Amino acid sequence: MNASVRFAVLGLDHRHIYGMTQGMIDAGATPVGWWSEGDPQPLAGFAKRFPDLPRAASASDLLDDETVDLVLIACKPQDRAALAVKAMHRGKDVMADKPGCITPAELDDLRAAVRDSGRFWSVDFSERFEVAATTVATQLLRAGEIGDLVHMTGLGPHRLNAATRPDWFFDAATYGGILTDIGSHQIEQFLHFADLTEAEVVHSATGNFANPDHPRFEDFGEIVLRGGRAQAYIRLDWYTADALPNWGDGRLFLNGTKGTIELRKYVDVDGRPGTDHLFLVTNDRCEHIDCQGADLPYFRDIAHDVVHRTETACPQARTFTVCDLAMQAQAMAEKRT
Repeated sequence: MNASVRFAVLGLDHRHIYGMTQGMIDAGATPVGWWSEGDPQPLAGFAKRFPDLPRAASASDLLDDETVDLVLIACKPQDRAALAVKAMHRGKDVMADKPGCITPAELDDLRAAVRDSGRFWSVDFSERFEVAATTVATQLLRAGEIGDLVHMTGLGPHRLNAATRPDWFFDAATYGGILTDIGSHQIEQFLHFADLTEAEVVHSATGNFANPDHPRFEDFGEIVLRGGRAQAYIRLDWYTADALPNWGDGRLFLNGTKGTIELRKYVDVDGRPGTDHLFLVTNDRCEHIDCQGADLPYFRDIAHDVVHRTETACPQARTFTVCDLAMQAQAMAEKRT
């Protein structure tokens, strides 16, 4: 049935579009074509990965194609919301790269478009949706292995690779700021793991400590959240050193009333090879679990949602709430120097 889902790609300004496109293909959906303004740097990598996918002359060529059910959007962050609104009003469901929007006004427009069009707007929070270890962590938590979740610590370090970044990447006005941008990953995970529909931003801060040549950039951020009985601390940065074999040592810590779960998502520093490491400690278990090969349901669920008009990939209300909280945290952040 997923083969009946046809999708188009709009915007190649961020490499996340590689995983978004491949994820939908792996889920059985059929790519129709792509469009991007100009020739952004990720274009070469996209063409290498998907050489048979044709380039459309304009975005309208794909938006007006009545056989296209879903569009994937990874254009410049300041343009994503408007393009998503346009796509929904043309009858397309949308999967956007994060940040899906960067201003409260854009979020209002997206809410209205979802309501009025009957289409859905999903944001690919890849630090959960594209990480197999989070699937296993969800199963363990829901099974009660660590009791009730009391606290989550989410660490999101990234490698800057400044020389390869476009100008918009260094201006908070065009990419949204570090909390709106990569902070959204961790906020979504907190709502997911704590099974919350709402949360409160207790504290947030941002700073630029290592990039004086880019004064409008933020290379550090932190957020404290509270929801129900659970709390979270989130730390984000662009300080990953060159010796690390990947883009960042992303980790997640879940503290429950009966035990703990630690995820070393992308690397186990000076330890086990590969990705998706999970460490479980309970009253009767203290073990490492290799999660490579665990299910990644997000893209398959997106295809299901397109066909059946369901919300199995991620509740629509949660996507809105994540973006709202991220922008709240950004707006109230203490500016550190």
